Amino acid sequence: MQRYKLTIAYRGTNYHGWQAQAMTENFKGPAPAEGQGIPTIQETLSRAIESVVRHPIALVGSSRTDAGVHAKGQLAHFDTDQTQIPIEGLRRAINAALPADITVRELAPVENSFDAITSTISKRYQYAIWNKPDRPTFFPDLVWHRWQELDFAAMRDGANRLVGEHDFASFARPGHGRENTVRNVLACDVARRGPLLVIGVEGTGFLWNMVRIIAGTLVEVGLGRYQPADIDAMLAAKDRQAAGQTAPPHGLYLHWIKTAPAAWRAG
Repeated sequence: MQRYKLTIAYRGTNYHGWQAQAMTENFKGPAPAEGQGIPTIQETLSRAIESVVRHPIALVGSSRTDAGVHAKGQLAHFDTDQTQIPIEGLRRAINAALPADITVRELAPVENSFDAITSTISKRYQYAIWNKPDRPTFFPDLVWHRWQELDFAAMRDGANRLVGEHDFASFARPGHGRENTVRNVLACDVARRGPLLVIGVEGTGFLWNMVRIIAGTLVEVGLGRYQPADIDAMLAAKDRQAAGQTAPPHGLYLHWIKTAPAAWRAG
């Protein structure tokens, strides 16, 4: 058996997140085929891979992105004994079996000690905001439209205050189920190119909806509802009600994931 690492890009608009999910009574979309769950990235990609290697696989993803969230560099792994298939031929065959909104960007053999979850050491997310009076007609599902003028300098100041090791309880959705809410944010930046404003957050781990709450809070800083220094008080409060709104999922992207070198995993 050979383990393969995949780097995957997807447009999450038509999917209920990464994680495979069974049909539920609350699901309002078309009923899935017998034996299939509701549309998710994991299940769609698993079926495509299985159609190529001709056996069941266990596809493990690094990040369980929510419904409507996109990815530029999700990581996953699976095992197969079909090692006679050339790497690039395998990647192309899988992509041919996938819908157009999911693409395997890279496929590489790795040692069996590699695990898409436990080998991850940091991740970077991006949140895209279209800051212009007119809505983004051709890509409304890929950015959050905010027509009001945003104070870019204030948002950058607020973002800088989130860098470092802090208790991010105020920036986590209630019910996150984590006993420890301390997280290490390695970078938090705001960049602008014309009407497109992008918030980037890199960290060693994140709480449920943490990046979306950071983005929503920084937008409120940009609107003048909070001052940048208020971020310090939000962190100290350790109370979700102290921070700003939760930005909608469709502006969020999993940008990239860094993994530990093989020597570290072996140790």
